[in-house]
Amino acid sequence: MTRTDSSEAILIADFDFGDVDIERAIIEGAGLQLLAAQCKSEDEVIEAGRETVGILTQYARVGSRAIDALTRCRVIARYGTGVDIVDVDAATRGGIQVTAAPNEWCAEEVADHAVALWLAAARKICQYDRATQQGEWHWKTGRPIHRLRGQVLGLLSFGSIARLIAERAKAFGVEVWAHDPFLDQSEIRAYQVRPMSFDDLVENADYVVVQTPLTPQTHHTFDRATLRRMKPSAILINTARGPIVEDAAIHQALDEGWIAGAALDDIEEEPAKQRGWRPSNPLLRLPNAIVTPHAAYYSEEAVRTVRTIAAEEAVRILSGQPARFPVNELAGSHPHQCASPPHGS
Repeated sequence: MTRTDSSEAILIADFDFGDVDIERAIIEGAGLQLLAAQCKSEDEVIEAGRETVGILTQYARVGSRAIDALTRCRVIARYGTGVDIVDVDAATRGGIQVTAAPNEWCAEEVADHAVALWLAAARKICQYDRATQQGEWHWKTGRPIHRLRGQVLGLLSFGSIARLIAERAKAFGVEVWAHDPFLDQSEIRAYQVRPMSFDDLVENADYVVVQTPLTPQTHHTFDRATLRRMKPSAILINTARGPIVEDAAIHQALDEGWIAGAALDDIEEEPAKQRGWRPSNPLLRLPNAIVTPHAAYYSEEAVRTVRTIAAEEAVRILSGQPARFPVNELAGSHPHQCASPPHGS
């Protein structure tokens, strides 16, 4: 790998790993400097990264304003698979390579977590646990609970993670349905899963597992209108991004009994993106809601993998090599693509 100028620096815009030792070994080993910050706004990204040639970001948004201001930046590497926090179009116009990790880095973990949330909600595990801690010892605490075998689990999207969820869920004797407008129905059937329209899945599944990417089209997919159409006995599981489910709508649905329960790995307000977050969301106080802190992807192995991928991708780009996991395709050369003085200077 080509060595780089040690005066060049990569910014880790934000991280919650506790340290940056993995990234430091890779980045400084390639002759680059490493800067680490905890940015919670685009202004903070601009301030911390103004002179850097690369950005690694976990939750901090790198939008068009930041991209225009970071005139030396040549690569934005996302810790994770989704890139909704990066303005990819603006990056492409600016000649900046955007990279992300492939689904495989945490696919097994997310599938396990989705099934764990499903079972915990269906079997009222958290309600039982809270009750026993308060001195109540009775099977009726979780009433009603229904047998899983013979019921329907519906998957919203049928990508690699959803396929792993389907594989696990079948062991419990449920019928698995899936809706994915980007796949041919024959591809879904090849996994012994029944392809369904969105309307049929939402209205007739006993359990709905959301595993779709967050896009402008999927934002608030589960609003009041959609939740009203679900079965009163249904349980919603979201192991995708929080804003796909509208917080106020799911709170009302659970509080008023439109659906029986929800298990969410993130909430719409996305606390990890906020400084000084406090647990004021009323969803956190509902007995029929389970909320985990966007932890579905987590295992020690997965976190080590995604950190390594992000750092190595940044180093590859800055060393003149192609990205292994590019998000955008760059055409031609641009001032961002060289280490010469920033444009406009």
